[in-house]
Amino acid sequence: YYIEISKANLHLAPADYDRKQTLVNAERFTTPELKELEVKILEAEDKILAIEREIVEGLRTLACAHATRIKATAAAVAELDVTVSLADVAVENRYARPRFSEDGEMRVVAGRHPVIEKLTEKDAQRFIPNDVYFHPETQFISVITGPNMGGKSTYMRQTALIVLLAHCGCFVPATTVKIGQIDRIFTRIGASDDLAGGRSTFMVEMTETANILNNATAQSLVLLDEIGRGTSTFDGLSLAWACAKQLIEKNRSYTLFATHYFELTRLAEEFKQVANVHLDAAEHANGIVFLHSVEDGAANQSYGLQVAALAGIPKGVVASAKRKLTQLEKQNIEAEIGRAHV
Repeated sequence: YYIEISKANLHLAPADYDRKQTLVNAERFTTPELKELEVKILEAEDKILAIEREIVEGLRTLACAHATRIKATAAAVAELDVTVSLADVAVENRYARPRFSEDGEMRVVAGRHPVIEKLTEKDAQRFIPNDVYFHPETQFISVITGPNMGGKSTYMRQTALIVLLAHCGCFVPATTVKIGQIDRIFTRIGASDDLAGGRSTFMVEMTETANILNNATAQSLVLLDEIGRGTSTFDGLSLAWACAKQLIEKNRSYTLFATHYFELTRLAEEFKQVANVHLDAAEHANGIVFLHSVEDGAANQSYGLQVAALAGIPKGVVASAKRKLTQLEKQNIEAEIGRAHV
């Protein structure tokens, strides 16, 4: 705290000013009153800190003395907060109370995806609900076919979310739900690599699949969204078929198996526990309309070229692909006829 006077005005400084510091172009002075004010301010700061420390220490001591009650109250408030939030969401979005069964049967009627249905509402679209059925003895694997963008992944993920919400004690996005005890949810979804770890996309896919086959139980829910697409057609198909057989014969897990290998739909002919379902679509005006409705049976085609066109693949490329597809299908039919004659 000081009074600074330029050297040009030093002759105007009062006689009772005490010189404190000399600068190049000025002098700094203090006075008894200014010194006294400085002392009071500095002492006040120390007193403030001391009072604050005393208050904090007192609060800490009080909190420690009631720590058990405070923790119990905090836990109760947290539980109430979560419960009220879940109840509010359940009422607002027409969720249903799930029922747990001892016989292991899982039945979801008009199940919905809790996130995607809200997004479709914003776009003035209607979310299409779908059913799921599993029974540990009669049907515990569904092979899902249908076009890309048809809704296979949504259908699988909404089932997992319904199971997870039910086991968290929540109401679920469906009309009615009956579910057995699920110990774990396993997923093999999407395409990703681990190049830093030296693992290709296909290697990551196989590692995830291996984890499922080695650890899934008859009380597990398994989501397999394409297996074997990262290698040759015959290798991939063989792997997908063998993995499905392992899940049927050994793991016996509740499984949603999405695939573009239509050969896998023949599993339903060999095993009664396998059901074929497909996501419906319809061609319209040289395009495709996704109906997002899960129907019984296998899909009759993949609509890959139509989806490619929707994605913006040049028309010439799509037309060339159609010609090649026709050629390949013709060759396949001729080969089938040849084998039949042999």
